[in-house]
Amino acid sequence: MVDVALQGVTLTYPGASKPSIDAIDLEIRHGELLVLVGPSGCGKSTTLRALAGLEFPESGTIEFGGRDVTGVDGGERDVAMVFQSYALYPHMTVAGNIEFSLRNAKVPAPERRRRVAEAAELLELDGLLDRKPRELSGGQRQRVAMGRAIVRRPSVFLMDEPLSNLDAKLRVQTRGQIAALQRQLDVTTVYVTHDQTEAMTMGDRVVVMHQGRIEQVGTPRELYDEPETLFVAGFIGSPQMNLVEGTWSDAEGARAAEVLLPFRAEGHEGERLTFGVRPEDLDVVPGAPEDPHLVRIEVELVEELGSDTYVYGPGPGGRWTARLPKGARPARGDALAFAIRPGSVIAFDPESGRRVR
Repeated sequence: MVDVALQGVTLTYPGASKPSIDAIDLEIRHGELLVLVGPSGCGKSTTLRALAGLEFPESGTIEFGGRDVTGVDGGERDVAMVFQSYALYPHMTVAGNIEFSLRNAKVPAPERRRRVAEAAELLELDGLLDRKPRELSGGQRQRVAMGRAIVRRPSVFLMDEPLSNLDAKLRVQTRGQIAALQRQLDVTTVYVTHDQTEAMTMGDRVVVMHQGRIEQVGTPRELYDEPETLFVAGFIGSPQMNLVEGTWSDAEGARAAEVLLPFRAEGHEGERLTFGVRPEDLDVVPGAPEDPHLVRIEVELVEELGSDTYVYGPGPGGRWTARLPKGARPARGDALAFAIRPGSVIAFDPESGRRVR
């Protein structure tokens, strides 16, 4: 195992007007499963390629276990990469695909067979070693690609959206298998995805990226409960956090349109702020009594998810989403009132996007 460090890493592709990654600072711990997440074009795959030695930064340094590998080719970095497309050889069997890198490294045949058998048992591919890739399901092909990486016994695993070609049910199953396997192998792993649910369920820590920069690094719980920027607040969580425009005054407190919010922001007298509230922090109040502390939502959309029901519609300061208890039967056109749970409101500066303390 090694720890990995990026310091001030900047990389601009030829012909691009701005860097794909810009002054990235990141430390990845021994044996950690670190997930890079963000929208398309945010720089997460470029960061992975820089770690793999497939791209070289124009400035900054990359270290593996204290060793500077910034200008070192990928083949000399002791990394193994799992790609989105599996990249299996169609004419080879499962066993042939898994042992391919070992053949190239001229590992003796008995050792190759032993490592292939160990990886196959670990990945539940024991009975499939004589099959060709065309005879496998998508999930099985992905496990073969992982087996090919595992047998190399690298210091660092790099995974570039390995589940994006799978259907929804298989993605859920396979991401659990990958997370369990990573913990069993105890190998430092960097995993790239655009799916925030995947990131939150797999990562020991998650790196949220936007426009080539790191917005926030933290555990899934930290990102959900304590977002540091407007982007993280809106990106992490499904449905996303309610983000509405309002103001603060020392005399009146926090206000979004006609509603007073349970939040204090001393030192921001007269400032416009963006307030955030998670949908589950709104409790429905039967009868919709007149109260300046209640959020009133006119229901435009009802989303039934079995265990949860969400309602969407306009309210004070913008559009709102609220989660209703099981058994609720809202309808379009209903006017519902909600109390905001104390301590659940956070605020951001709309200009800088940074959280207000």
